[in-house]
Order: sequence, then structure tokens, then C-alpha cells
Amino acid sequence: FSVYTKGQKLWIILLVSFAATFSGFASNIYFPSIPSIASDLSSSIELINLTVTGYLIFQGLSPALWGAISDTYGRRITYICTFIVFIAACVGLAETRSYAQLLVLRCLQSTGSASTIAIGAGVVGDVTTREERGSFMGYFQAGLLLPVALGPLIGGALADSLGWRSIFWFLTIYATAFLLVLVALLPETLRSLVGNGSVAPPKYAVSLFSAWSIKHNGEPEDSSVTPAKRVNVLGSITILTERRPLSAIMFVGLFYMVWQMVVTVLSSVFQATYNMSDLQVGLVYLANGIGCMVGTLTTGSLLDVDYRRCKKRFARLESNFPLEKVRLRMIYIYGPLQCIAVLVFSWVVDKHIHVSVPIICLFFVGWAATSIQSIVSTFLVDLYPDRSASATAALNIVRCLLGAGGTAAVSPAVRAIGIGWAFTI
Repeated sequence: FSVYTKGQKLWIILLVSFAATFSGFASNIYFPSIPSIASDLSSSIELINLTVTGYLIFQGLSPALWGAISDTYGRRITYICTFIVFIAACVGLAETRSYAQLLVLRCLQSTGSASTIAIGAGVVGDVTTREERGSFMGYFQAGLLLPVALGPLIGGALADSLGWRSIFWFLTIYATAFLLVLVALLPETLRSLVGNGSVAPPKYAVSLFSAWSIKHNGEPEDSSVTPAKRVNVLGSITILTERRPLSAIMFVGLFYMVWQMVVTVLSSVFQATYNMSDLQVGLVYLANGIGCMVGTLTTGSLLDVDYRRCKKRFARLESNFPLEKVRLRMIYIYGPLQCIAVLVFSWVVDKHIHVSVPIICLFFVGWAATSIQSIVSTFLVDLYPDRSASATAALNIVRCLLGAGGTAAVSPAVRAIGIGWAFTI
């Protein structure tokens, strides 16, 4: 139960969804300019791709720290700290003059931006119930996937017109402006601080939104207040040792790895195969992004419908509710869909077939990949409602480390045996 109205929940999730766009923007806005950055810094494409690998490694590791802090001290204070780190890294990247600086600052940028997804998932868990969580998680995922569609387009346009450094100045200005909005309007939602929203937050966690829109009637001992926890940076690792979530996390990690390999190699392969500019490559990425948004919105609604139907059926049977089966069974649809789309994509590019065919394949790759992530993310928040940020961080650790390995290997593999055989293997 939560005191927030549906409209207030939508507003809160809109804010945290926009906050999570910075992880996607920082990653995807970068892809079309990889060849330009390599040329400007006198580095190879393979070395610049390693900055993507470094970004993914820290994208996987940093939420373990920030997620634990968020689950203990609150969502707002953690957001503020992560945005400060992100903004500082963006300023440094805009002024970088060497490959070493680029690599280090990309890792720092990832440390600041990546955790916005885990914290946002924690907020969704704070303010929603299981019956409605699939749809709200879908809205959250759709917003954070917006940069998957628009990031490469913006990055390509900026790199073509103002140079690749303008990408990081854009991120600096965007992040600074949004941080001011977030501080003013996002209420504290952590249940160990505010319960179901009826308990007044600590003074450092008060926002204009909570002061104007939410009636705080609860006392500190209110039954909706969950026990406070100590910061446990190993909490995400502990989740990975538990049997129930591990197989689902490993499954989504492998499919995420393949997806990241596709989007990483896309710019260099399309420029070489179809003679495209940075802006044209950015437009190609739109297909992947639109597929991502369609997938997460449709899957979220389907998850809610399926959950309510199964809950009624098992209530009549008076048997234990099989959370794993209900939440995860649609994976058997989207897993094969992604495999088929990736295989077709790689071979049509390998054979230089008309560009429209791989673009259509990219739509289905994005649709399937994000549907799988949405399904598993919702399952983890259901499984760990009081540690939702840490549970999402556990997912990030696996998928981003696997993604880092995949992006490090994909360019050498494509160069050695061709894109068709590389993705078939």
C-alpha cells in the first residue's frame, strides 16, 4: 500500500525515468563518434572500443555501492551525489587531450550515471504494488530507453556539426539543469525513512513536491516504515549467491552482452559497408531505440495482465503462488526472437544486402533485448521489495561485466572472421 495517488506515482516515475536517461545518453550518444574520436586522438577503433568496455565494467560495479547507499540513506541524497560525479566527468571529457584521459574519465562518467537505473528501480519498488508494478516498470524502462533511440542521433548530429567534444558539453548542461529539477521536485520514497509516504522525511530529504502535494500523517513508529539497514556494499554480491535470482540474472546478462556487441560494432561496420556519415549512422540507431521503447511498454502491460490473471487462478486453487513461473515465462518468446534477429542482421550486413533489411532487424533486436530486461527487472523488484536498488545492482554487475567482455572481443572477431560468423558463434 502507498499513499501516493496514481497521478503522483506517474509524476515520480517520470522524474526517475528521466534521471535514468543519463546512463543511456552517456553510453549511446558516444557510438556514432567512435571513428571521429579515434582519428582525433590518433588511436585505433579497437582502443576506443575499450573505452566502451571500461564504461560497461564500471556501469556494472558502481551500482553495488550507490544502490546500497540508496537503500540505507535515501534515494534523493544518492541521486545528488551521483549527478555531481557525472557532471564533473563530462566537463573533463569535453577537455580531454589523450586516450588515457578519455579512458579514465569514461569510467568515472559511468560511475556517476549508471546507478540512476538501480536507484530508479528502487523508487518504483517503493511506490508501487505487485499488481501494478509491471506497467509502472514498463513506463520507467521506456523513459530510460529514450536515449537508446535519440542518443546516437543527437551524438551524430553534434559530432558532424560541432565536433565530438560538443557531445560532453551537451551532457554537462543537460545534467546540471535536470539536477536542479530533481532536487526541487522528487520526494523521498525509501520506506525505512518515510514508510508508505505518510511519514515526514528527514529535513535533508524534503522536496517542494512532498511539502506541497503529500500529507504526512504517520509517526516514526508507523507500521509501514520498514527497519533501517546498514550500508552493505556486498549486498548485491550476496544476491548473486542465491539460487532463485541467479539463473534469471545470468540469462539476461548473456542476451544483454550480445545486444551490446551489436550496438558497439554498428557504427564502424555500417560506415565501412554502406559508406555512411556520423549523422546517418545515428539515424540507423533509431531503429534499435524504437524497438526498445515498443518492447518495454508492451511487455510491462502484458506482465500486469498475466500477474492479475494468475493471482486469481491460484487464489481459487489455494496453492502457493509461483512467482518465477508467472513473471519469467514470456522469456521463452523473446529469447528466440533476439537470437533470430541478431543472426539475420549479421549475415545480411556480411553479404552487403540493402541497408533497410539490417535496420528492420535492429528494431527486433532492441524489442527483444529490452523485453527480456524488463521481465527480469520486475521479477527482481518483486523478489526483493526492501532491497530493490541492490537487486537491480546485482543484475547490472552481471550484465555489464558480460557486456564489457563482449564489446572488447567483438571488433577483433569481426575483423578476423567477418560479422556473420562472429555473431553466429
